Amino acid sequence: MGARTGQQFLAGLREHPPTLYIDGERVTDPTTHPKTRNVAHSLAELYDLQHDPQFRDVLTYEENGERYGLSFLVPRTKEDLKRRGDMHKAWADHSLGFMGRTPDYMNVNLMAAAMAPEYFNQCESSQPSVPGRDFGENMRRYYEFVRDHDLCLTHALTNPQVNRSKMASEMPDPYIALGVVRETEQGVVVRGARMMATLPVADEILIFPSTVLKENADKSQYAMAFAVPTNAPGLYFQCREPFDLGRDPEDHPLASRFDEQDAFVIFDDVLVPWERVFLLYDVKLANQAYGRTQAVLHMAHQVVCGKIAKTEALLGVAQSIVNTIGSGQFQHVQQKVSEFIVTLEIMKALRVAAEEGATLNEYGVMTPARGPLDAARNYYPQMFPKLNELIQLLGASGIIMMPTKADREGPMGAHIAKYLQAGNGTAEERLKLFRLAWDMTLSSFGARQNLYEKHFFGDPVRMASALYEVYDKQPYVDRIQAFLARSSKAHEAVAADD
Repeated sequence: MGARTGQQFLAGLREHPPTLYIDGERVTDPTTHPKTRNVAHSLAELYDLQHDPQFRDVLTYEENGERYGLSFLVPRTKEDLKRRGDMHKAWADHSLGFMGRTPDYMNVNLMAAAMAPEYFNQCESSQPSVPGRDFGENMRRYYEFVRDHDLCLTHALTNPQVNRSKMASEMPDPYIALGVVRETEQGVVVRGARMMATLPVADEILIFPSTVLKENADKSQYAMAFAVPTNAPGLYFQCREPFDLGRDPEDHPLASRFDEQDAFVIFDDVLVPWERVFLLYDVKLANQAYGRTQAVLHMAHQVVCGKIAKTEALLGVAQSIVNTIGSGQFQHVQQKVSEFIVTLEIMKALRVAAEEGATLNEYGVMTPARGPLDAARNYYPQMFPKLNELIQLLGASGIIMMPTKADREGPMGAHIAKYLQAGNGTAEERLKLFRLAWDMTLSSFGARQNLYEKHFFGDPVRMASALYEVYDKQPYVDRIQAFLARSSKAHEAVAADD
């Protein structure tokens, strides 16, 4: 089928709805349910953009006479990688960067893993001679299946937050964390839960190993990678309270359209067919899967492109507030806006550095440079809360005193128009802008964004520690040692002359 349209995506959700529970009830049709329909239709808009003449060549590519979503492209050159980066940016722009888990995030993960079949075939449980047990081939075929049908995937990485000081096997129930119960001729049966599945309004869920699986043994029932449809028997998504409150988009311009939802996923003895199993039992392979296949770098590349779009939107809102209320002549205001500019330019530079420094990996995939991406992954979680606060400081009380659209159209409308006008805009123009600033930073949607950005790639302390461990610091240590040695020799030479 190749690149889907929005209607095809929605039809797939109606025909095979994920098993979602929200506010104590089952969502039977996510395309019409008031808590999910808006994000479903926002996703459909992304798929429709693939067929818009303006975006067709930006968002899709042609191979063997078929057009596919460009996030499935296997990059072989730097130009391929840059082109895919432009695709990520175009999709992110559509939501001002406020949908962090659009389908391209998982697509690049899947692509990178599929190009590394040898990695998955290292698993002892992989048996290439047995139909369905060739894990590397399973990975490759699954990538082709998702690409050919342009499916939307969600994922879930971490175990429930029960007791971080204990291993999964030490919990009150060994199947609180997702684990393998048994093998059958048809596949493996899994039981337990995973957090957090962002964007559960999806066609399938890809369960990849967590990078922090803590087990003493080399083999573990908790080490696994597989994929199943989101409506698989025994699979349930329990969603958090929605941020889409059914309000007018003028009042909630982001939450009313882009609430991706988050859920924890329950596997109640779900049968995973062998052809959907990619890794089993091997703790070392599980913990290194993202790094060794370099999927993490392709995912980070998508993230950086999305954060650029988000920072551009934050800068646009910040300067729009300044323009509207006429505060641009104050130096403290200029200093605040300059912080958005610096952050944006740093993120743009890190993207360029990652793409220009890209190299072919051992599987022949052009892979972005790790250093700039690791820098971005550690830098942006520190900056976003600050940018959030700067929007609040620039808008001040104006982000609090915001009558709704119904108020503007009600009996107090004339008073609102008079007293809430801006120096460079009508009350309606000002309130629409400040509503957007509020939804970015202060609403429940905005608060979730703030927490999400702090942890989108993991615990900040662990991220910094990982950067410390992997970054090659020795060349710079050697340079200092060489300089000190040279200085000592120079001093000795001068002393000898004297």
